[in-house]
Amino acid sequence: MTILSRTLVGASIVALLMAGSASAFTSRDGTRVNPLSEGRFEVVPRAGGVGRDYWCAAGDYAQRALKAPWAAQLFISRSRGPSETTNKRSAVQFTLRADLAGGPEKGDLGSVNSLARGDNMRVQEAFRYCSQLPTGF
Repeated sequence: MTILSRTLVGASIVALLMAGSASAFTSRDGTRVNPLSEGRFEVVPRAGGVGRDYWCAAGDYAQRALKAPWAAQLFISRSRGPSETTNKRSAVQFTLRADLAGGPEKGDLGSVNSLARGDNMRVQEAFRYCSQLPTGF
């Protein structure tokens, strides 16, 4: 491989990596949201993220990035597990499409921290978690 070929391959890899990170979204509380296929997106919080961190980021992304109306329903399509878009151990996947959620009916939410597949709430309700202060002192 010539020096020019190596340089072009290296530049291509760097460009692809930069393009992938450019599509990521950072919510108001600093949580990362990465788009997936089929109308799904993955919320990847900082270490120690709790339920409100996931819902806040999902609501913020749905409203600001996807331009979803406040009344749109937000669903968990995959419960907490390893991230598909990063090397983090904890991520939750969301969607605005009920057919991708495969869970409880509209308006069902056991607990904000359950983060179970099918849990759902309106975008506005999820976004409200962005203004809550941390607790547990």
